Amino acid sequence: MKTPKRLESLLEDGLIDEVVRPLMSGKEASVYVVRCGTELRCAKVYKEANRRSFRHASEYQEGRTTRNTRDARAMAKGSKHGRKEQEESWQNAEVTALFQLAAAGVRVPKPFDFQDGVLLMELVGDGLGGVAPRLNDVDLEPADAREFHAFMVSEIVKMLCAGLVHGDLSEFNVLLGPEGPVIIDLPQAVNAVANNHAFSMLERDVGNMAEYFGQFAPELRYTKFAKEMWALFEDGKLTPESKLSGEFAEPEDSADVDAVLREIKDALAEQARREAMLNAEDAPNDEPPIPPWMR
Repeated sequence: MKTPKRLESLLEDGLIDEVVRPLMSGKEASVYVVRCGTELRCAKVYKEANRRSFRHASEYQEGRTTRNTRDARAMAKGSKHGRKEQEESWQNAEVTALFQLAAAGVRVPKPFDFQDGVLLMELVGDGLGGVAPRLNDVDLEPADAREFHAFMVSEIVKMLCAGLVHGDLSEFNVLLGPEGPVIIDLPQAVNAVANNHAFSMLERDVGNMAEYFGQFAPELRYTKFAKEMWALFEDGKLTPESKLSGEFAEPEDSADVDAVLREIKDALAEQARREAMLNAEDAPNDEPPIPPWMR
């Protein structure tokens, strides 16, 4: 096939020997199967900002560091330099996350190199000479769904212990390899401590997994792993070996609806009292003024 322009420099530098075929094209990037010596890998070519359908939401950017204050100001202003830096930051986030999570033992594609907006990484196969399917493309037996769900929960825990939340985890970005699920697509990964939206993203990730696997094992839809692991994380007690139950008891005081309603009622009564006093002060006096000689 004709070599895509973005991959020419990798060929020239000897990082890849041949572009075999396109693998997929998504909102963020196009992926190609490439040959490196005798080994097949995949090259993820990030699309330029003006050719992508996805825009970086501000909640994903929160907590990410920049190289210097000049770059931070440029990104905030949205200048040409700022957009370039923001784009590089977005791409580097996935590279950094992959190396970080691979080191933490999370099952992700092994990263090899990153150059000119191209990420070179492991090609996840199906064990039969083909490419591993996405979870969305497979049907599961209930027992397999329970097993894979438990595995994904453990991987999310490992990610959280490494300080990261995927932020966009679903059946569309998990591959099913011969050894089980493999997590992919991490440019939107967020810092679990520095990002104020981290818990809501974690809850969504865990919820997506419960909903997907719950199609085959319905009881999984009622688990509460996100709140359980986050409570342990906040207390500094979460480890990759933590045994989770999927149950979580909400604090009693957080569910005191009557107390909240009483506070609202009292606040409305106080507001009404103040408005009545102001209206009384502003009301015109209909009685005629008293002449000075009668005072």
